Amino acid sequence: MTESNININVQLDANKIPQQIRWNASGTSADALQQSKAMFLALWDDVEKTAMRIDLWTKDMMMDEMADFYYQIFVTMADTFQRATRHAEIAEGIKLFANDFHKKYIEKEAEKKNE
Repeated sequence: MTESNININVQLDANKIPQQIRWNASGTSADALQQSKAMFLALWDDVEKTAMRIDLWTKDMMMDEMADFYYQIFVTMADTFQRATRHAEIAEGIKLFANDFHKKYIEKEAEKKNE
């Protein structure tokens, strides 16, 4: 049996706000720690039947980057759900939501600029 490790290092300031997020994983071509401005990790607890999550972002993560990050997470969730369940119609609904979410974000930001 093969084992793989994923390491996440979070540097915090005095107020415990993430300053830097770095990660690496065994079995990849990248030896050095990779830099990230945000992360979203979800794990399934099959005993409690709940999702456990860690979501962190650094102070320099811009709002438009956060919107893009969430849009991409939604699309990835749809793709993963379709692969796991073969429910293409439901996965398409998630993607429609993702597109609507991103469109609404862009519209809101445009409204703010016009105020």
